[in-house]
This record gives sequence, structure tokens and C-alpha cells, in this order.
Amino acid sequence: MQWIETHRDVVYPWQCDHMGHLNVMFYTGMFDRATWHLFSSVGFTGAYLRKRDRGMAAVQSTVSYRSELVSGDLIVIRSRFLEVHDRKVRFEHEMTNVESGEIAATNELVGVHIDRTARRACPIPAEIRSSVEKLISGESSERPDR
Repeated sequence: MQWIETHRDVVYPWQCDHMGHLNVMFYTGMFDRATWHLFSSVGFTGAYLRKRDRGMAAVQSTVSYRSELVSGDLIVIRSRFLEVHDRKVRFEHEMTNVESGEIAATNELVGVHIDRTARRACPIPAEIRSSVEKLISGESSERPDR
């Protein structure tokens, strides 16, 4: 399963809580931005979603906090798909402190492809599903970041 670099960021003082650590709400925001880069890499682009009146809905999310981040820390997020099914994908992110190399947090999610007009889950198009399967199997031409 190929990891793809999906986001880089810095921790700002205003993102820290009363203990001086990155507040949990900002981990979620950074992981969300990484999600859209991961999705775009296989064809779930903003243009695709608008043109076909489709969406992606997170139905499950598990965050594990492994080491603290403080103001000034640089982070990189790498992401990968774990599974693809007819209407859903399971994927994960790994946030790493650039300087120390420590994993700061991980996030595993399940996203469902939806028809926004019908407000129901709908099949993932074959070409997108194939792109996800290639990343999972390691056959993609995408350059792995690990």
C-alpha cells in the first residue's frame, strides 16, 4: 500500500491549548486537508464532485495521538488507501513531526461516495475504483513517499 505525501503545515501559537500543545481541533483540520489531496490523486476532485453532483461523507474516524506538537513544529502528513468497496473507501493518515521524525498522530477513516441529489450512497465509478486499487496493490505510477 503506497503512502502519498498529502499535506505540510506548521503549528502556530494560536492553535495551541492551555497546556501549550496543538489543540485536537487542528489535528482534525490538517487531516481533512490531507484527505482532499488523497482523494484528488485518484479522481475524486472538486470538479468531479461538482459536475456529477456527488460527495464524500466521512462515516467513521479514529484519531490516535502519539506525541505532542508545539508552536513552531513543522508537520508532514502521508496518506494511503487501505480498502475500496462498491460505495466506500477506508484510508489512513500519518502525521509526522518533520524535525524529530516522530509520529504525532494517526487518523483512520471510512468515506462513503454519495449522490447529493438522492442523498444516498452510490457506486464509486470504475475508473476511480481502479486507481484506488492500484495504489493499494502498489501498481500505481504514483511515486511513493516512503
